[in-house]
Amino acid sequence: MKFTRILLKLSGEALMEGGEQYSHRKLTALAQAVLRTAEQGVQVGIVIGAGNIFRARSANLQIVDRVTADNVGMLATVMNAAILRDYLRAEGLKSVILSPREQRPLTGAFARDTALALLQAGTVVLFAGGTGNPYFTTDSAAALRALEISADLLLKGTQVDGVYDKDPHRHPDARRYETLTYDRVVAERLGVMDLTAVTLCAEHGLPMFVFDITDPESLVRAVRGEQPGTWITKES
Repeated sequence: MKFTRILLKLSGEALMEGGEQYSHRKLTALAQAVLRTAEQGVQVGIVIGAGNIFRARSANLQIVDRVTADNVGMLATVMNAAILRDYLRAEGLKSVILSPREQRPLTGAFARDTALALLQAGTVVLFAGGTGNPYFTTDSAAALRALEISADLLLKGTQVDGVYDKDPHRHPDARRYETLTYDRVVAERLGVMDLTAVTLCAEHGLPMFVFDITDPESLVRAVRGEQPGTWITKES
């Protein structure tokens, strides 16, 4: 397999380890994995969630308005992107953050032409701030940005090694899917991503690979096609 440009979707938990909100070991390993991916000639875009800091769905919505909660969550993704950006730079990678609204000095304003020029120049681009709108998840932001930058593949790094027919942490007999279609993901409500993200990928034929990024080195193996996980495509 050969990919020219990928979009990596990470949860905020991917930056954590042993209760640490930001794990130096995990961030260093992740930055080194992105470096080795870039050294293979792959252009890398990244979208990070904010679960290590704040989750809008678990906020006290009796007091905090949903729109407020979502905006706080989008700010938290900028914080995570800024931390990861500096770890990437420490490994010698050019790295910038783009967000729907410019937030100086941390981010520039997202524009497709700007993002493409940066990627083509070998810069890792972190897309923060979600879509810029409430009610949309970072999964939706990842699908949207992947399509806007014409990514070959959307990689979703999770805490399990693919998509299962049921929760593998609770059911020892859970079965991992090697391949899936987007239609089946929707029909069986497999919960890979939210419906908006799945629909965007399906409509535009963007393949997705779901894999375990607990060990950041798995990113390098995934790009090489050597990592266990689940492929999701428009057609089988």
